[in-house]
Amino acid sequence: MSSKGHATGREANSSGKAARLQFLLRALSSRNYRLFFAGQSISLVGTWMQQVAMSWLVYRLTGSMVLLGTVGFAGQIPTFLLAPLAGVLADRLNRRRLILWTQSFAMLQAIALALLVFTSVIQVWQIIFLSVILGIVNAFDIPVRQSFVVEMVENKNDLPNAIALNSSMVNGARLIGPSIAGLLIAAVGEGFCFLLNGASYLAVIFAIGAMRIQPMEIRAQRQHVILELKEGFLYAFGFGPIRSILLLISLISLMGMPYAVLLPVFAKDILHGGAHTYGFLMGAAGVGSLAGTLFLASRRSVLGLGRIIATAACIFGAGIAAFAFSHVMVISLLFLCLSGFGAMVVIASSNTILQTIVDDDKRGRVMSFFTMSFMGMTPFGSLLVGVVAERLGVEDTLLFGGAACFAGGLYFARQLPAIRNLVRPIYRRLGIIPEVATGMQTAAELIVPPEEE
Repeated sequence: MSSKGHATGREANSSGKAARLQFLLRALSSRNYRLFFAGQSISLVGTWMQQVAMSWLVYRLTGSMVLLGTVGFAGQIPTFLLAPLAGVLADRLNRRRLILWTQSFAMLQAIALALLVFTSVIQVWQIIFLSVILGIVNAFDIPVRQSFVVEMVENKNDLPNAIALNSSMVNGARLIGPSIAGLLIAAVGEGFCFLLNGASYLAVIFAIGAMRIQPMEIRAQRQHVILELKEGFLYAFGFGPIRSILLLISLISLMGMPYAVLLPVFAKDILHGGAHTYGFLMGAAGVGSLAGTLFLASRRSVLGLGRIIATAACIFGAGIAAFAFSHVMVISLLFLCLSGFGAMVVIASSNTILQTIVDDDKRGRVMSFFTMSFMGMTPFGSLLVGVVAERLGVEDTLLFGGAACFAGGLYFARQLPAIRNLVRPIYRRLGIIPEVATGMQTAAELIVPPEEE
């Protein structure tokens, strides 16, 4: 082949790679989302640094698995209690302004933690109190931020990609943050992790402030908060697909996600390592999660996500159960990578389906229930695994949790036919699958088979 032919081939290959990359990052074509992605990416690295530093600090001060679970419970229980109220506010108020407030308060919480550590007066009760404060902030921040994505993405067809990129952002930070935290804790202590996290919030505050947003129309007639909350609850749990997704996420968050609470125990007592070992374990889960979000970002449609959710739930449960009995670092990292992949695919896929099928005027409330299921159930799991691990041991505790998640995935798979029948009309109305007359139903399903929805 001539040199000209080789050059043409290289150019075609390069052009193909560029096109694939552009497709993977297509939501970044929206200026506002691009700003959010950049600022939030920096902030989330700090968030993961703080999470690792706080868990390590509690275990270093107390050596108690129960207190590890208690701190996790304190930081997440406000989400369970307050997220529904936050959902009502997200449907009533300016979401951009709400996020600016929540990010500012989170920054102050991180700085307070840093000052307590630097002045050597830090105690466990202070950590618990500040965890509750951050939990209150997150209870309002998460559902509002989830709902705000729709306003940032100009092309609504790019919404699933934006949600996947959101998850990749979280997990890219999950890969980087714990690794940096492990090194910083070993070198200069936990306080610097808290301080850097406080500084990282400036990035997302500046990014949101620089956006040019056309606010979504807010409903003029408002009911009482309780009535709007009831309306959102009946809407979410009265519709089978939303209900099934929320219940599966609740199970995974209660029985599986709290495995992270016990990672300091595995790092120190089972793998005989230190803070850097804990950072590597967290980072391994982050690698798997990042792989999961890239997998979802490469998909062209929401079709087929139901089956993916069921499979990923089983993968997550199996990964956690297998990790529980590994005493070899490399094998532990591999199983955590697998569980991270499964967990993130379940969460991001569920988020995508909910954001696709929900009515705009109830989006904030539905996403608040999603937040309750995802973040709000975790504190009960954190408290539960701390207590159970003291009595049964960490291995048996994680084995039971992993088995429960695996069973949940199988049960969700059995419900898929009923879920597809209810979701299919919504997808047709949105143009995701072809709109056809009743007499053409069979022909349409030859083009888009039910199992692909």
